[in-house]
Amino acid sequence: MANQNRKLVPDDKISSLLASIRKSVKRGLRDLDTALGEFPDDPRLHFLKGSLEAGQEDYAAARASMRRAVDLAPDFAVARFQLGLLLLTSGEPHAAQEAWGPLHGLPPDNYMHLFVRGLTHLIHDQFEDTARLLQEGISRNRENAPMNNDMQMVIDEVQKKMSGKGAAATSSVDLLLQQARLKSRH
Repeated sequence: MANQNRKLVPDDKISSLLASIRKSVKRGLRDLDTALGEFPDDPRLHFLKGSLEAGQEDYAAARASMRRAVDLAPDFAVARFQLGLLLLTSGEPHAAQEAWGPLHGLPPDNYMHLFVRGLTHLIHDQFEDTARLLQEGISRNRENAPMNNDMQMVIDEVQKKMSGKGAAATSSVDLLLQQARLKSRH
């Protein structure tokens, strides 16, 4: 994430924001909005806000915040991946693939590259390739445990579908939407 002369939040302020969020998401969002007023071009703040909005099931706002993070920092890979995932779980597979486009330029053994390839196979109902690539991505991801958990949930749903035990889904996107609904219950 290149700092193209934008004013970024100091690390101690990020730590303070995270502590505030751990105490109360509602309070954390207010503090985050205050920080965004002072640092409107810090993509990390927009990403954080989008993550919180997604956690509160405000998916339209989450997509807008993630989009802003990616617009500010096109090489912010985690934000780009999460934006694509939000788009996919919102039933917009083509927009998800567009958001993920630059992630195909990551090294082939990079976990996000593998996740994107796996989810792209899911869009095309290629479930065996989906499960294989997502599992390989999980095995390579040592940076982001929550992302591994999300991908494992997708694998579990795909395996249920392949075994005939899963809920009736009319398409792979429906399958992912079901997975997203399950996730929101946790």
